[in-house]
Amino acid sequence: MEMVKVKICGLMRHQDVEAVNAARADFAGFVFAPSRHQVTLATALELRAHLNPDIPAVGVFVNESVTDILATYRAGAIDIAQLHGKGTPAEIARLQAAGLNVIQVFERQAIDTTSKADYLMVDSGKGSGQVLDWQPIPPLAQPLILAGGLTPTNVGRASRIVNPDIVDVSSGVETDQIKDPVKINAFIKNAREEVVL
Repeated sequence: MEMVKVKICGLMRHQDVEAVNAARADFAGFVFAPSRHQVTLATALELRAHLNPDIPAVGVFVNESVTDILATYRAGAIDIAQLHGKGTPAEIARLQAAGLNVIQVFERQAIDTTSKADYLMVDSGKGSGQVLDWQPIPPLAQPLILAGGLTPTNVGRASRIVNPDIVDVSSGVETDQIKDPVKINAFIKNAREEVVL
């Protein structure tokens, strides 16, 4: 049984990157879509420069054009594109042809098992902090990412039920809407703990 990997999303400040580096997260996320966590390309590039080079950077996009996503990738801000909204097979293929890995997000809807994306994510809603109705998900060809409403307290239980390859958190590791290094550490520790029955 592989250890669950952890993606900390919505990084906005140098302290956020330091916390992610120190806690040894497996993925770091920058949100380019309009939201409380939105960053500009310039900010993302600056933060990326401080991110441990072993940690892939994920860009979060909502119905963004392939051209704009590729511009962000070619600028050096991201390694992986996380697509909320449409993400047609043709668009996913174009991004992958350019060298990007793609996460296709399914929000409160069934996973399209024919998707050719590199990762498939189930999400209870973009950063809504709502807790998913966790259901076991049948094995997929690609790694499965679980997001939505995860916290240091519930990530262990969610992982046992859903059995994802990767868990994704943003507001669940914040205090007063700011990333909290203590919560980031606790989340990663609890996500990776071996399940003792």
